[in-house]
Amino acid sequence: MDAVLAGIGRVGTMSRKRSRRVTVKAALCAAYSRSIFIVLFAVPACSQPEFLDLRLQMVTEIEQNVRDTSEFIGREALDDTVIAAMAKVPRHEFVPIPQRHLSYLNQPLPIGNGQTISQPYIVALMSDLANIDGSSIVLEIGTGSGYQAAILAEIVEHVYTIEIIESLGRQARDTLNRLGYENVTVEIGDGYRGMPEYGPFDAIIVTAAPDHAPEPLIQQLRPGGRLVIPVGTAGAVQSLQVLRKDTAGRVSRTDTIPVRFVPFTRDD
Repeated sequence: MDAVLAGIGRVGTMSRKRSRRVTVKAALCAAYSRSIFIVLFAVPACSQPEFLDLRLQMVTEIEQNVRDTSEFIGREALDDTVIAAMAKVPRHEFVPIPQRHLSYLNQPLPIGNGQTISQPYIVALMSDLANIDGSSIVLEIGTGSGYQAAILAEIVEHVYTIEIIESLGRQARDTLNRLGYENVTVEIGDGYRGMPEYGPFDAIIVTAAPDHAPEPLIQQLRPGGRLVIPVGTAGAVQSLQVLRKDTAGRVSRTDTIPVRFVPFTRDD
């Protein structure tokens, strides 16, 4: 799984300046403030203070990225539930130990097998564009490390996610289980076919770039649902698209920002 913002200024690099000063670390374990206070952190997250400030700094930069790209994505801020999830989920748990000190940089990182964990801004944006809530059933194509699935699991009722690389899928399943994400189902297989046995879905998020939106995924989308997918040529700049299915089954497409994802792979 790979995703990084492409071609819109300098919004993808971790700032060295903090835009917020934090003086009481215990308060960070209780709440994070945008316009209102929201309880975010479980005890396990607060037990690793070396990552706590970095995670909040990452969230602050994501919020700035959203403002910087607002003309492309059509919003000045992301939903509070998405911001809360980004601030809560321990990204370092989904990063290989040699890369763990880089976990909260706003950039993709290698996770093995030629794949990466996506840029946090892209993870947050795709989650927001999916228009999900606590009753949503979501399909993710491309589990990767499991980080995107964990973010979604903080927001929705259930996440079904499929990974074509068996070793990555098994490792992601182990990580998600260890962290207590009981509302995530991980399977190994060809994501192009989707997971029709669990559909239809309120939203589908694809974390690799095909040259077209797979028809099976469109068919598995519930009327009123959204498919968030990068579309374009492998190795080139792609377009992050949002496909919306109306109650009559008609599909509309909206291009948002230019991105770079790894190619969408299939079984031979």
